[in-house]
Amino acid sequence: MKKYAALLLFALFLNGCDDGDLTVDKIDFSDIEESQACDPTTNTLIYKLKNQEALLLQMPNGAIVNDSSTYTYTINSSTYRVVYRAYDGAVTKDNICGLIPPSTPKVTEEWLGVDGTIEISTTQNEKPNTTDDGSRVTGYTHSIIFKNISFQKPAGKQTEPTFEFGLYTTTVTPANLTFKTNPNGLAYECDEASRVYNYNNSFYLSIDDIDPTLLVNDPTPSGKPRTSLITATQNKIFYRTAKAETGSITPAFVCAKVQPASPVIDETWTGKLGVANQSGIIEVTTTLTGQVYEHTIVLKNVILQKGNSHFKLGSSFLLGKIERAETN
Repeated sequence: MKKYAALLLFALFLNGCDDGDLTVDKIDFSDIEESQACDPTTNTLIYKLKNQEALLLQMPNGAIVNDSSTYTYTINSSTYRVVYRAYDGAVTKDNICGLIPPSTPKVTEEWLGVDGTIEISTTQNEKPNTTDDGSRVTGYTHSIIFKNISFQKPAGKQTEPTFEFGLYTTTVTPANLTFKTNPNGLAYECDEASRVYNYNNSFYLSIDDIDPTLLVNDPTPSGKPRTSLITATQNKIFYRTAKAETGSITPAFVCAKVQPASPVIDETWTGKLGVANQSGIIEVTTTLTGQVYEHTIVLKNVILQKGNSHFKLGSSFLLGKIERAETN
């Protein structure tokens, strides 16, 4: 009898040993707010890691949109995938992103998202400019929530009405508004004088259909510049950037009546319509030196917008000076 009792105790001891496997009843990554991403190639893989667990969200490139908005996708098994995995050891980025994942730790349990939606609410990250009271967009924070998600797991299907995946942050290069070095801070105008602009190799900032009364060859009284507002038909302001690998911005490109094929415009930001005595104001001060009129163009409280994103140039942003010879 003692012999059988000893064998029973030994069997219970073996059954109770911890073999490293993780038994999961509920997914909980609430203590890890920020998620990470693998280097994008053909899709976007965002993940969270915790000890022996990983929560994965795989989507096509372009699914994460850098704009302040909310958008949804339907979870499926091919393009918008949600996967939870438990491992028999500590999991690292290499287990998720490696071209050839390490052989250990091994996956001990996997839950697949088979239904529900992915809701992504995005807000821009903005910081003050260092030289004035303007601002620049530095990135976007994406808050990701799964709605009515159903996981197919080994024990059966489990549905969560709301499951917070957490935050994912993307960075963007802040707008570069340092102009090409010009003598006396000159700006430029196209032949027809309907566009004045300044530029650098990677961008240009222009005023299209400029109010002709702003650039009259007549000195302005001290402290009384000419002013006009950004409207839908006049003084339209554009900030356009070029894809670096496609070429550089030149005066010929900016003034072309038909936009050349290169460089390729990457982003276009548009000046928000002006409000009298508040924002979106074009200000021109004119002086006469010898036989040359010098028109100094300043943009006052101009806000540039693209989609639902925006940033402020500054309370007083110098576009540059347009020189015109005196005519008799």
